[in-house]
Amino acid sequence: MIGAMQYQYITTSVDDNVQIITINRPEKMNALNAQLLQEVKSAVEAGNSDDDVHGIIITGIGEKAFAAGADIAEFKNFSVAEGQKLSADGHEVMNTVERSPKLVIAAVNGFALGGGCELAMACHLRVASPNARFGQPEVNLGLIPGYGGTQRMVQLIGKGKAMELLTTADMVGADEAKSLGLVNHVVEQNELISFATSIIQKVSKKSPRAIGETIACVNAFFDQEADGMRTEITKFGECFQTTDFVEGTSAFLEKRKTNFRK
Repeated sequence: MIGAMQYQYITTSVDDNVQIITINRPEKMNALNAQLLQEVKSAVEAGNSDDDVHGIIITGIGEKAFAAGADIAEFKNFSVAEGQKLSADGHEVMNTVERSPKLVIAAVNGFALGGGCELAMACHLRVASPNARFGQPEVNLGLIPGYGGTQRMVQLIGKGKAMELLTTADMVGADEAKSLGLVNHVVEQNELISFATSIIQKVSKKSPRAIGETIACVNAFFDQEADGMRTEITKFGECFQTTDFVEGTSAFLEKRKTNFRK
């Protein structure tokens, strides 16, 4: 059970069928180290395997930072091979979040910089408080984003603006991030979790199988090894043999509410 799992750098809970993963390193502005990232991966996998969880929220503790970058001290003396492994491990974590068949929402409660911005971008949706700030400052350190930031930022806001933010290391506030398409909604700090929860509750009334397949099809558009259109055709056909399809079509024809979850 999720509630029984113990972590060092995150906390997890389930409330109203929503799993909340909270990054809990306030003394480091919730900076992401290797263990923390693996804990996020483990928690997301646990949520995906728990039938009582209908969706996942990832946030940071406090009101200053969602995650203010990676823990630079951890990799200051890395070799090329160690740096590549750090990046590959980070990609694995972000891919786990992005490929979750359950909706994952980043509730961005402050700074989302570097790896923190990359984690937020790996989530399916982003809800931000007015004090949220987004940026990829890696070029200031002689680095580039290593957890998918050069790819997902382009996907979300387009090449031109992404190129500007990635090369200037400029931060953008919540409202500008929303206008760019980096953020879906901006709500007050004290409403972040309740607002994100309301989205998951709305989605949870739909077919969980169809939600998962929709996420997979959207992701396939950006996967160089996949054919997005073919993926859609395949998964559309597969829906016809699911109990969710039987329930959804029966409820429609019988003019009643659907009951996808027992």
